[in-house]
Amino acid sequence: MNKKIGKAPYLFILPALTLLILFSIIPIFVALIISFTDMSLMGLADWSKIEFIAFANYKDILMDPVFIKSIGNTIFYVIIGVPLVIFLAMGLALMINFGNNKIFALFRMVFYTPAITNVVAVAVVFSYLYNPSFGLLNYLLSLINISSVPWLTDPTVAKVSLIVLGVWRAVGANMLIFLAAIQGIPKEFYEASSLDGASLGQQVRYITIPSLRFSTFFVTITTLIGWLQFFEEPFIMTNGGPLDSTTSVALFIYRNGFQFSKFGYAAAGSFILFTAIIIITLVQFRIQNKAADNKL
Repeated sequence: MNKKIGKAPYLFILPALTLLILFSIIPIFVALIISFTDMSLMGLADWSKIEFIAFANYKDILMDPVFIKSIGNTIFYVIIGVPLVIFLAMGLALMINFGNNKIFALFRMVFYTPAITNVVAVAVVFSYLYNPSFGLLNYLLSLINISSVPWLTDPTVAKVSLIVLGVWRAVGANMLIFLAAIQGIPKEFYEASSLDGASLGQQVRYITIPSLRFSTFFVTITTLIGWLQFFEEPFIMTNGGPLDSTTSVALFIYRNGFQFSKFGYAAAGSFILFTAIIIITLVQFRIQNKAADNKL
Protein backbone atom coordinates (compact mmCIF):
# COMPACT_ATOMS: atom_id res chain seq x y z
CA MET A 1 0.00 0.00 0.00
CA ASN A 2 2.80 2.40 0.94
CA LYS A 3 4.65 1.59 -2.27
CA LYS A 4 1.59 2.47 -4.34
CA ILE A 5 1.24 5.79 -2.53
CA GLY A 6 4.94 6.49 -3.06
CA LYS A 7 4.65 6.01 -6.83
CA ALA A 8 1.43 7.97 -7.21
CA PRO A 9 3.03 11.46 -7.49
CA TYR A 10 5.36 10.24 -10.25
CA LEU A 11 2.44 8.78 -12.18
CA PHE A 12 0.64 12.12 -12.02
CA ILE A 13 3.62 14.09 -13.35
CA LEU A 14 4.60 11.47 -15.95
CA PRO A 15 2.37 12.82 -18.79
CA ALA A 16 3.60 16.40 -18.29
CA LEU A 17 7.20 15.23 -17.90
CA THR A 18 6.96 13.15 -21.09
CA LEU A 19 5.64 16.11 -23.08
CA LEU A 20 8.34 18.36 -21.60
CA ILE A 21 11.10 15.95 -22.62
CA LEU A 22 9.71 15.29 -26.12
CA PHE A 23 8.81 18.84 -27.10
CA SER A 24 11.22 20.97 -25.02
CA ILE A 25 14.31 19.20 -23.69
CA ILE A 26 15.10 17.07 -26.76
CA PRO A 27 14.54 19.92 -29.27
CA ILE A 28 16.82 22.16 -27.18
CA PHE A 29 19.66 19.63 -27.38
CA VAL A 30 19.03 19.07 -31.10
CA ALA A 31 19.15 22.84 -31.72
CA LEU A 32 22.38 23.05 -29.71
CA ILE A 33 23.98 20.43 -31.95
CA ILE A 34 22.70 22.19 -35.08
CA SER A 35 24.26 25.48 -33.90
CA PHE A 36 27.71 23.92 -34.35
CA THR A 37 27.03 22.93 -37.97
CA ASP A 38 26.45 24.67 -41.32
CA MET A 39 23.03 23.02 -41.70
CA SER A 40 20.83 24.42 -44.47
CA LEU A 41 18.17 23.12 -46.88
CA MET A 42 20.83 21.03 -48.62
CA GLY A 43 21.67 19.45 -45.28
CA LEU A 44 18.04 18.57 -44.68
CA ALA A 45 17.91 16.75 -48.02
CA ASP A 46 21.26 14.99 -47.53
CA TRP A 47 22.73 14.75 -44.03
CA SER A 48 26.14 13.89 -45.45
CA LYS A 49 26.47 17.50 -46.61
CA ILE A 50 26.22 18.84 -43.06
CA GLU A 51 29.63 19.86 -41.73
CA PHE A 52 30.70 20.47 -38.15
CA ILE A 53 32.09 24.02 -37.96
CA ALA A 54 32.49 24.34 -34.16
CA PHE A 55 31.97 27.94 -32.96
CA ALA A 56 32.04 29.58 -36.40
CA ASN A 57 28.32 30.41 -36.29
CA TYR A 58 28.72 32.08 -32.89
CA LYS A 59 31.72 34.12 -34.05
CA ASP A 60 29.95 35.23 -37.22
CA ILE A 61 26.68 36.14 -35.52
CA LEU A 62 28.40 38.21 -32.84
CA MET A 63 30.05 40.21 -35.65
CA ASP A 64 26.83 40.56 -37.65
CA PRO A 65 25.76 44.24 -37.57
CA VAL A 66 22.08 43.31 -37.98
CA PHE A 67 22.26 40.97 -34.98
CA ILE A 68 24.00 43.65 -32.89
CA LYS A 69 21.29 46.11 -33.92
CA SER A 70 18.56 43.60 -33.03
CA ILE A 71 20.08 43.28 -29.55
CA GLY A 72 19.88 47.06 -29.12
CA ASN A 73 16.29 47.08 -30.35
CA THR A 74 15.34 44.26 -27.95
CA ILE A 75 16.96 46.09 -25.02
CA PHE A 76 14.94 49.18 -26.00
CA TYR A 77 11.74 47.12 -25.97
CA VAL A 78 12.58 45.64 -22.57
CA ILE A 79 13.60 48.89 -20.87
CA ILE A 80 10.40 50.67 -21.89
CA GLY A 81 7.89 47.84 -22.22
CA VAL A 82 8.48 45.91 -18.99
CA PRO A 83 8.09 48.83 -16.52
CA LEU A 84 5.05 50.11 -18.42
CA VAL A 85 3.30 46.74 -18.28
CA ILE A 86 4.00 46.29 -14.55
CA PHE A 87 2.98 49.83 -13.63
CA LEU A 88 -0.22 49.86 -15.70
CA ALA A 89 -1.25 46.31 -14.72
CA MET A 90 -0.80 47.03 -11.02
CA GLY A 91 -2.53 50.41 -11.32
CA LEU A 92 -5.54 48.91 -13.08
CA ALA A 93 -5.76 46.08 -10.55
CA LEU A 94 -5.76 48.58 -7.67
CA MET A 95 -8.38 50.70 -9.40
CA ILE A 96 -10.68 47.75 -10.08
CA ASN A 97 -10.26 46.27 -6.60
CA PHE A 98 -10.84 49.49 -4.63
CA GLY A 99 -13.30 51.11 -7.02
CA ASN A 100 -16.79 51.35 -5.58
CA ASN A 101 -18.69 51.81 -8.81
CA LYS A 102 -20.12 48.72 -10.54
CA ILE A 103 -18.53 49.86 -13.80
CA PHE A 104 -15.16 48.66 -12.48
CA ALA A 105 -16.41 45.07 -12.81
CA LEU A 106 -16.91 45.78 -16.52
CA PHE A 107 -13.40 47.23 -16.74
CA ARG A 108 -12.00 43.85 -15.71
CA MET A 109 -13.36 42.28 -18.89
CA VAL A 110 -12.54 45.28 -21.08
CA PHE A 111 -8.87 45.40 -20.10
CA TYR A 112 -8.46 41.63 -20.31
CA THR A 113 -9.95 41.35 -23.82
CA PRO A 114 -6.71 42.32 -25.68
CA ALA A 115 -4.90 39.39 -24.02
CA ILE A 116 -7.24 36.86 -25.65
CA THR A 117 -7.51 38.62 -29.02
CA ASN A 118 -5.68 37.12 -32.00
CA VAL A 119 -2.37 38.95 -32.35
CA VAL A 120 -2.41 38.84 -36.16
CA ALA A 121 -5.83 40.48 -36.35
CA VAL A 122 -4.83 43.09 -33.78
CA ALA A 123 -1.58 43.87 -35.59
CA VAL A 124 -3.42 44.33 -38.89
CA VAL A 125 -5.91 46.72 -37.25
CA PHE A 126 -3.09 48.71 -35.63
CA SER A 127 -1.30 48.85 -38.99
CA TYR A 128 -4.30 50.67 -40.40
CA LEU A 129 -4.49 52.94 -37.36
CA TYR A 130 -0.82 53.83 -37.84
CA ASN A 131 -1.11 54.30 -41.62
CA PRO A 132 0.48 57.68 -42.48
CA SER A 133 -1.97 58.49 -45.30
CA PHE A 134 -5.41 57.36 -44.15
CA GLY A 135 -4.84 56.09 -40.61
CA LEU A 136 -7.23 57.09 -37.84
CA LEU A 137 -4.50 58.46 -35.56
CA ASN A 138 -3.12 60.91 -38.11
CA TYR A 139 -6.67 61.90 -39.07
CA LEU A 140 -7.42 62.80 -35.45
CA LEU A 141 -4.18 64.77 -35.26
CA SER A 142 -5.12 66.67 -38.41
CA LEU A 143 -8.35 67.81 -36.73
CA ILE A 144 -6.28 69.77 -34.20
CA ASN A 145 -3.79 70.98 -36.85
CA ILE A 146 -0.94 68.66 -35.91
CA SER A 147 1.14 67.28 -38.76
CA SER A 148 1.04 63.56 -39.44
CA VAL A 149 3.34 61.27 -37.45
CA PRO A 150 5.43 58.60 -39.25
CA TRP A 151 4.25 55.87 -36.89
CA LEU A 152 5.88 52.96 -38.70
CA THR A 153 8.36 54.68 -41.02
CA ASP A 154 10.56 56.56 -38.56
CA PRO A 155 13.09 54.27 -36.78
CA THR A 156 12.48 55.52 -33.24
CA VAL A 157 8.76 56.21 -33.58
CA ALA A 158 8.23 52.76 -35.10
CA LYS A 159 9.75 51.07 -32.05
CA VAL A 160 7.55 53.13 -29.73
CA SER A 161 4.49 52.29 -31.84
CA LEU A 162 5.20 48.58 -31.51
CA ILE A 163 5.71 48.97 -27.76
CA VAL A 164 2.29 50.61 -27.46
CA LEU A 165 0.69 47.57 -29.09
CA GLY A 166 2.74 45.15 -27.00
CA VAL A 167 1.83 46.91 -23.76
CA TRP A 168 -1.85 47.07 -24.75
CA ARG A 169 -1.87 43.29 -25.25
CA ALA A 170 0.13 42.40 -22.13
CA VAL A 171 -1.55 44.56 -19.49
CA GLY A 172 -4.80 42.59 -19.19
CA ALA A 173 -3.40 39.19 -18.22
CA ASN A 174 -0.97 40.68 -15.70
CA MET A 175 -3.75 42.84 -14.28
CA LEU A 176 -5.67 39.68 -13.37
CA ILE A 177 -2.59 38.26 -11.63
CA PHE A 178 -2.26 41.39 -9.51
CA LEU A 179 -6.01 41.48 -8.87
CA ALA A 180 -6.00 37.89 -7.61
CA ALA A 181 -3.05 38.69 -5.33
CA ILE A 182 -4.77 41.81 -3.95
CA GLN A 183 -7.96 39.91 -3.20
CA GLY A 184 -5.90 37.28 -1.38
CA ILE A 185 -4.63 39.79 1.18
CA PRO A 186 -6.34 39.16 4.54
CA LYS A 187 -9.11 41.70 5.22
CA GLU A 188 -7.99 41.88 8.87
CA PHE A 189 -5.00 43.99 7.79
CA TYR A 190 -7.26 46.67 6.35
CA GLU A 191 -9.68 46.53 9.28
CA ALA A 192 -6.85 46.95 11.79
CA SER A 193 -5.35 49.86 9.86
CA SER A 194 -8.78 51.53 9.58
CA LEU A 195 -9.13 51.39 13.35
CA ASP A 196 -5.76 53.11 13.60
CA GLY A 197 -7.03 55.88 11.30
CA ALA A 198 -5.18 54.92 8.11
CA SER A 199 -6.56 56.38 4.90
CA LEU A 200 -7.11 54.37 1.70
CA GLY A 201 -3.91 55.76 0.22
CA GLN A 202 -1.93 54.72 3.27
CA GLN A 203 -3.47 51.24 3.18
CA VAL A 204 -2.46 50.84 -0.46
CA ARG A 205 1.05 52.12 0.22
CA TYR A 206 1.83 50.21 3.41
CA ILE A 207 -0.33 47.07 3.07
CA THR A 208 -1.34 46.34 -0.50
CA ILE A 209 1.81 47.12 -2.47
CA PRO A 210 4.25 45.39 -0.04
CA SER A 211 1.96 42.32 -0.06
CA LEU A 212 2.29 42.15 -3.85
CA ARG A 213 6.01 41.43 -3.66
CA PHE A 214 5.84 37.85 -4.93
CA SER A 215 3.23 38.51 -7.61
CA THR A 216 5.29 41.50 -8.79
CA PHE A 217 8.33 39.24 -9.01
CA PHE A 218 6.38 36.68 -11.06
CA VAL A 219 4.96 39.33 -13.40
CA THR A 220 8.40 40.88 -13.81
CA ILE A 221 10.00 37.57 -14.80
CA THR A 222 7.28 36.51 -17.24
CA THR A 223 6.99 39.98 -18.77
CA LEU A 224 10.76 40.27 -19.15
CA ILE A 225 10.96 36.92 -20.92
CA GLY A 226 8.04 37.90 -23.15
CA TRP A 227 9.70 41.15 -24.25
CA LEU A 228 13.05 39.43 -24.82
CA GLN A 229 11.17 37.14 -27.22
CA PHE A 230 9.26 40.04 -28.84
CA PHE A 231 8.34 38.76 -32.32
CA GLU A 232 4.77 38.92 -33.58
CA GLU A 233 4.33 42.70 -33.64
CA PRO A 234 7.51 43.61 -35.57
CA PHE A 235 7.09 40.60 -37.86
CA ILE A 236 3.52 41.47 -38.90
CA MET A 237 3.60 45.27 -38.80
CA THR A 238 7.08 46.30 -39.97
CA ASN A 239 8.96 43.09 -40.86
CA GLY A 240 11.87 44.59 -38.96
CA GLY A 241 11.95 47.88 -40.86
CA PRO A 242 12.63 50.62 -41.47
CA LEU A 243 16.38 49.87 -41.86
CA ASP A 244 16.15 47.01 -39.32
CA SER A 245 15.22 49.55 -36.65
CA THR A 246 12.47 47.31 -35.26
CA THR A 247 14.17 43.94 -35.82
CA SER A 248 14.17 42.03 -32.53
CA VAL A 249 16.48 39.13 -31.75
CA ALA A 250 13.58 36.69 -32.17
CA LEU A 251 12.74 38.16 -35.60
CA PHE A 252 16.40 37.99 -36.61
CA ILE A 253 16.46 34.29 -35.68
CA TYR A 254 13.24 33.59 -37.59
CA ARG A 255 14.47 35.45 -40.66
CA ASN A 256 17.75 33.55 -40.87
CA GLY A 257 16.20 30.20 -40.07
CA PHE A 258 13.00 30.19 -42.13
CA GLN A 259 13.62 32.80 -44.83
CA PHE A 260 17.35 32.38 -45.51
CA SER A 261 17.42 28.66 -44.51
CA LYS A 262 20.59 29.18 -42.43
CA PHE A 263 19.51 26.77 -39.71
CA GLY A 264 22.86 26.49 -37.95
CA TYR A 265 23.27 30.27 -37.90
CA ALA A 266 19.75 30.76 -36.56
CA ALA A 267 20.26 28.06 -33.92
CA ALA A 268 23.37 29.88 -32.69
CA GLY A 269 21.34 33.07 -32.35
CA SER A 270 18.58 31.25 -30.49
CA PHE A 271 21.09 29.87 -27.97
CA ILE A 272 22.55 33.31 -27.37
CA LEU A 273 19.02 34.53 -26.63
CA PHE A 274 18.32 31.44 -24.51
CA THR A 275 21.48 32.05 -22.47
CA ALA A 276 20.59 35.71 -21.97
CA ILE A 277 17.11 34.78 -20.71
CA ILE A 278 18.54 32.21 -18.28
CA ILE A 279 21.12 34.66 -16.90
CA ILE A 280 18.60 37.48 -16.48
CA THR A 281 16.12 35.13 -14.79
CA LEU A 282 18.78 33.86 -12.37
CA VAL A 283 19.78 37.44 -11.54
CA GLN A 284 16.13 38.27 -10.83
CA PHE A 285 15.84 35.23 -8.53
CA ARG A 286 19.02 36.27 -6.73
CA ILE A 287 17.71 39.80 -6.21
CA GLN A 288 14.37 38.45 -4.97
CA ASN A 289 16.06 36.07 -2.52
CA LYS A 290 18.25 38.86 -1.14
CA ALA A 291 15.22 41.11 -0.69
CA ALA A 292 13.38 38.31 1.11
CA ASP A 293 16.38 37.66 3.40
CA ASN A 294 16.66 41.33 4.27
CA LYS A 295 12.99 41.46 5.27
CA LEU A 296 13.51 38.46 7.55
